[in-house]
Amino acid sequence: MTSRLLFSGLIAGALLAATPTLAQTKWNLPAAYPIDNPHSENLVAFAKDVEAATSGKLVITVHPNASLFKAPDIKRAVVTGQAQMGELLLSIHENEDPLFGIDVVPFLATSFPQSMKLYQASKPLIEKKLDAQGLKLLFAVPWAPQGVYVNKPLATIEDMKGLKWRAYNVGTARIGDLVGAQSVTIQAAELPQALATGVVNSFMSSGGTGYDSKAWESLKYFYDVQAWIPKDYTFVNKAAFEALDKPTQEAILKAAATAETRGWKAWEEKANWYIDQLKAKGMTVEPPSPPLKAGFEKVGQQLTADWLKKAGADGQAVIDAYKKM
Repeated sequence: MTSRLLFSGLIAGALLAATPTLAQTKWNLPAAYPIDNPHSENLVAFAKDVEAATSGKLVITVHPNASLFKAPDIKRAVVTGQAQMGELLLSIHENEDPLFGIDVVPFLATSFPQSMKLYQASKPLIEKKLDAQGLKLLFAVPWAPQGVYVNKPLATIEDMKGLKWRAYNVGTARIGDLVGAQSVTIQAAELPQALATGVVNSFMSSGGTGYDSKAWESLKYFYDVQAWIPKDYTFVNKAAFEALDKPTQEAILKAAATAETRGWKAWEEKANWYIDQLKAKGMTVEPPSPPLKAGFEKVGQQLTADWLKKAGADGQAVIDAYKKM
């Protein structure tokens, strides 16, 4: 009798251990920026929210600073299931689809309210394109407006000729071409070394990237051009998401909505802080002179025309919708 009870207890224990509700799912979320960057901080908060909402059933580990996959490889890693989630600057894949570069069309959306409207206008089509690739869009968060870092004063656009220009997407590479600079493709994680070794002596990015890369150690000037506001997109492998139970799916979507709101608020609050930090570190920070601004706007018109030609009817439809908002 005792042995029978013992055997029954062992069976019950084995069944309890195998119960799906007690199983823990572990996911990886590769990202491209340092751990103290607002994007990475937001992802860590998102992961904590999901873990709390699922009582530990789903644990997401954030891998910042391109430590798991380099930025250009993150999207493919999630598509192929090497990682379940990922975050990246979607515009680095503009060669794949012009719509992925909608938020870096120069001077189209240069304030946070404008950037949100552009996001709302473009989101349905971007969601559809990502879905066709096996990805589900969760949320998007902006950077600060883009300016130009350089090692010498710029009076006009012609002063950029011959610069070693860091490019990170189609638009920035094309700027280099149009101003006569030498473009070198470098992602954010490699930028500090590229600056320190003189591989590049100029680039266009936000105050956040300048701060992360300690641009003041190599460059002396930041021109607050406010050319565009790029966004990082966070997405999940659709098959992995659909394999989860409904409560877990709902927990992810709720945490994603919270992360999007939190991320926009963080960047709006911190954009000026980064500019102040650049000044405090000794950089000369100023708006572009009228001739320099006119030069950038001329370059912007060319880039916009190029983008519209590539994006076709879809691109025009998004811009039309944006302008009606």
